[in-house]
Amino acid sequence: MSQIFKLNIMGMTCVNCSNAVEKVTKKIPGVKNANVSFTANSGEFEIENDDVKNKIIQKIEKLGYEIATNYEELALKKQNALKRMKNTLLLSIFLTIIVMILHMGLKHSFLNSLMQFILTTVVVFYCGRHFFIHAFGALKNRNFDMNVLVSLGVFSAYFYSTFAFLFPSLIPSKLNYVYFESAAMIITFISLGKFLEENSKAKADDYIKSLLNLTPKMAILLKEDGTTDEVLATTLNIGDVVLVKNGMTIPRDGVIVDGGAEIDTSILTGESLPIYKKVGDSVNAGSLNTNGVISIKITTQNHETLLFRMTKLLSEASAKKMPISRFADRIANIFVPIVILISLVTFLVWFLLGNLGYAVVCAISVLVISCPCALGLATPIAIVCAISSLAKKGVLVKNPEVLEILKDTKNVIFDKTGTLTYGKIEVFKTNLSDDLLSKVASLEALSEHLIAKAIVNFAKDQNIKFEKFNKEFENLVGKGLKTDDLIVGNETLLLENGVEFNKNDFKEFLDDGFGVILVAFNKKYEGYIILSDKIKTESKETINNLNNSLINTLMLTGDNKKVANFIASNLDIKEVFSDILPEQKFEIVKKQKEKGITVFVGDGVNDALSLKEADCGIAMNSGSDIAKSSGDILLINNDLNGILKLIKASNRSMNIIKQNLFWAFFYNALCIPLAAGVFASFGLLLSPVYAALAMSFSSVSVVLNSLRLKLW
Repeated sequence: MSQIFKLNIMGMTCVNCSNAVEKVTKKIPGVKNANVSFTANSGEFEIENDDVKNKIIQKIEKLGYEIATNYEELALKKQNALKRMKNTLLLSIFLTIIVMILHMGLKHSFLNSLMQFILTTVVVFYCGRHFFIHAFGALKNRNFDMNVLVSLGVFSAYFYSTFAFLFPSLIPSKLNYVYFESAAMIITFISLGKFLEENSKAKADDYIKSLLNLTPKMAILLKEDGTTDEVLATTLNIGDVVLVKNGMTIPRDGVIVDGGAEIDTSILTGESLPIYKKVGDSVNAGSLNTNGVISIKITTQNHETLLFRMTKLLSEASAKKMPISRFADRIANIFVPIVILISLVTFLVWFLLGNLGYAVVCAISVLVISCPCALGLATPIAIVCAISSLAKKGVLVKNPEVLEILKDTKNVIFDKTGTLTYGKIEVFKTNLSDDLLSKVASLEALSEHLIAKAIVNFAKDQNIKFEKFNKEFENLVGKGLKTDDLIVGNETLLLENGVEFNKNDFKEFLDDGFGVILVAFNKKYEGYIILSDKIKTESKETINNLNNSLINTLMLTGDNKKVANFIASNLDIKEVFSDILPEQKFEIVKKQKEKGITVFVGDGVNDALSLKEADCGIAMNSGSDIAKSSGDILLINNDLNGILKLIKASNRSMNIIKQNLFWAFFYNALCIPLAAGVFASFGLLLSPVYAALAMSFSSVSVVLNSLRLKLW
């Protein structure tokens, strides 16, 4: 049986590097599949057994890349690598400026050329060594990537210049030029581009880093004797009780056992205002106590917290590839050999025309300017920015592939209970007097039934005071509660006890599917308590917006027809299916897919099939674990407005990606002929120096364009 093996990989400089790792590891016996992401610096490998793991690691390290064991180590290595890159870049810039001064400002002599040769050698073989290491590893595995193109361009300029410097008598005087400054500037400009690119990638990834930094390092542990002890948050166990004071961050998911406080959950759910939490309420690690003091009983291990799961899912989502990204990767892989061929043809044409100088310059320029970095970066950087931005709004994207299709959504199908409604029984209305409601609440407080709890909670919310019930009572299953003078239950219970009532008093509620509890006191009918599953406040707004966007809205529920129609009419849902089983839900979703892109929103175990079958499954965070694992999207704050945010994000993301791809293709289509010298007769000829600058600019512009998604 196969298993999934994940690795964090450091040192990949472009998408072609990740493609090279992917291609090479797939050839290892025992590796069924490989998916390597340049933007997420990670690899996911489907392997047959544990023995293959070491072979994968060894092969990746042979290619010149580093392995990080976890996300924290990866983040630290990335930070250190960025620092090293910056120092190397500064040295490269300094030495290149001197080479440029020597080339342009001083009279050419043996000493001048010697200084250029020495300084350029340092720039090429020290500052630019990583290009050659990765290029060698790629060629060894018969793979062509951006490093191969850069290496060929730099080596061509460097070795031609070195030959002209050391053996000037073997080259005609009119071709006896050195291009040391070109070799140095190619390394410098491309290194500058890579540094800006890596820096921008780090910014795109900053939400994951901010999540990792949320959990406090220390926690205040409450001991059984009432004393406290400051301990490492990682050492907390399930059942431990911790004290969280005003201004402190909650160290682990748990339940409040003492006190109350206003909790800021904005970083996790996108909720802008703090929410008051009291005894019995659940709280999540990473949330901030803004006002109050609470004691929390730990209910999860460190790796089970909502914060940890969000970080893990975000990291995994960043590593996944969309179809449009895989298409761009394939183009980039084919593109490199074609560019090398164009470069050779360019050299041969100019050489046969009798201009060796143009042949060398144009061939090098073609190699340098054609690096497909912009093409490879077009999709992944945009997706990382989009899922990071959505996560801040409480929408967790587990499968980024859906972002490509959500913009074309035709149908949104909702489960009812727990999705459009709160999924719990509440008192909708009553015509009982406060005095009688107090008596009913006192009796119902003895029962653990959901209806009893709803009545008691309603009485508390209405500030109705009631005392502890001390008389004898009967709990009649399926009917209600009865004492010597008070009856609270259904029609059957009242009729059995000779109580008369007028059904028209509450018929309209029955017709709309509400639950009705009748109350009699001293054998006389006194009134009713109407029960319902309350519609969520944001449901109406979400449905209206979807309807206005000409998206078909449907509701599927196992509830009866009356209740379903009442909810649907209140929300203006176009199609309703009631009294249906999970398998029937699945079939309806399947049928709707034939009409266009279909989204299913649900929260229960019975929704898992439909969540998987839909083009995009959206699960509520308040739902079952099975539903949450089945969905492509998780609404962390259970806000249905997240559906609209997703559709808008899909539109924006795809627009940015298309802009990026257009720019990358247009740039190469325009610049390759220019670099090849097609327009030389018009005085337009691109030197290797400007080719390197243009290549770096194209990659950085794609990254900066993608970062606009973070401003949305």
